Amino acid sequence: MTRGVLVAGIGNLFLGDDGFGPEVVRRLAADPGAPLPGGVRVVDYGIRGMHLAYDLLDGYDALVLVDAYPGGGAPGELTVLEVGPDDLGAGEFDAHGMNPVSVLSNLGQLGGTLPLTHVVGCTPADVEEGIGLSEAVAAAVPGAVAEVRALVRRLSAAGPASTPEAASTSASAAARTRRS
Repeated sequence: MTRGVLVAGIGNLFLGDDGFGPEVVRRLAADPGAPLPGGVRVVDYGIRGMHLAYDLLDGYDALVLVDAYPGGGAPGELTVLEVGPDDLGAGEFDAHGMNPVSVLSNLGQLGGTLPLTHVVGCTPADVEEGIGLSEAVAAAVPGAVAEVRALVRRLSAAGPASTPEAASTSASAAARTRRS
């Protein structure tokens, strides 16, 4: 079964800028602008890694993760990555937490396969205990909403991969990075 595109906001609201992903998907869902294409599901997973893993078993064509991303840039810098199985390595799965690499790299153990996956990330300024985004990261949220919208439109227009080999080739391409 294919289900279109899953947009997953991940992060801990109680750790400052780690709440970037949930804030972006909250704004995306509340945005009165143009509706998202059919087949797009937007979910705030927070730190519920097991929930994300089980939802991915539904067979999505594509996944867009929105998260704080320690890419080494200036706080508030957006990074868009395409991630494939070869980019993940291994990680121990924690059923009570959210480590995106572990969730995605262990998906096969649950009987799933990694869909075409992109990350829309933002370099955090502060991930210490506290509620609320830093000024730089809060300023990046509208740009991230626009990035996710553009990515979802592109992924939805492409539709499901015509063959499993095409999906595998696309998903396992080296991580491509675009910073803005």
